[in-house]
Amino acid sequence: MSKMIMRILLAAAGIIGIVWFSLPMPLGVVNIGNLTGLAVSALFIALAILMDIDIVRKAVSLILIVSVCSAMALSALIIHAAVRKPEENATAIVLGCRVYGETPSLMLVKRLEAAFDYLNKHPGASCVLSGGRGPGENISEAECMYRWLLQKGIDVGRLYKEDQSESTRENLSFSEAIISEEGLPESVAIVTDSFHLYRAGAEAQKLGLRYGSVPGKTPWWLLPTFLVREYYAILYHWFF
Repeated sequence: MSKMIMRILLAAAGIIGIVWFSLPMPLGVVNIGNLTGLAVSALFIALAILMDIDIVRKAVSLILIVSVCSAMALSALIIHAAVRKPEENATAIVLGCRVYGETPSLMLVKRLEAAFDYLNKHPGASCVLSGGRGPGENISEAECMYRWLLQKGIDVGRLYKEDQSESTRENLSFSEAIISEEGLPESVAIVTDSFHLYRAGAEAQKLGLRYGSVPGKTPWWLLPTFLVREYYAILYHWFF
């Protein structure tokens, strides 16, 4: 492959990356995920421009190789967790996400749609809605999810609210307490975004819960940003 073709491919990859990771920003989604994505995309462009300078090419290439290999390894773990099937009529645990006032965010709606489908397919299953109240939220995430599922016709007797948690670890721990108190099946179906299921499943296993996965459909234009952010969260989970 000629240097010119290599330059074009690298520059194109960098430009596509910058556009893709910038898409969530007009909606106020700015986090370590898209900032990292923008930085790596800029490195692709820098490599295309400066690839004739030996030391720069080697340094940038090393950073890119380490980044890509790490992302591939973490993605394999995430995919493996996301395809793990729950047991029949396992207790669903829906992990909370951002609420705007009293309105669920797009990503929370996707989780709720997945929970709704699961509950319809498993009429004997109960559901714990897990999420406290954060900044800018007029009601807890659990209450928001509760209202949404009630409006969709899910029976109130199947729904339990856990409205104190502030992290994935607390989501699973506090939900496990409700499951124990209410005598619900300890086999659980974790409902969240696909990229979040590895970390959530690891927390469930620490609590002795048998878990399966019910992934929500993350919008394509949000996926890279939140996937990269999740890489950092997994590393934090491993070491802290």
